[in-house]
Amino acid sequence: MGVSTWQIIVILLVVLLLFGGKKIPELAQGLGKGIKNFKDAVKEGEENVEKTEKVEDKTTTTTTTNTQSTNQNNA
Repeated sequence: MGVSTWQIIVILLVVLLLFGGKKIPELAQGLGKGIKNFKDAVKEGEENVEKTEKVEDKTTTTTTTNTQSTNQNNA
């Protein structure tokens, strides 16, 4: 049930007829910009997660150290 070469050609011809030769490059450019923005947003999200994990690790280490110090003072 794959798509054959003839089916792809017919689809491309229909798209060309519907949108015209001038509109297709504009659509492709808009699609490319959208994909680039999406990748940038994903990368930024990953960086934020890494920063949050580092802050949480430091907080956990500080809390553990403070708890150990308090336990030693109470003993």
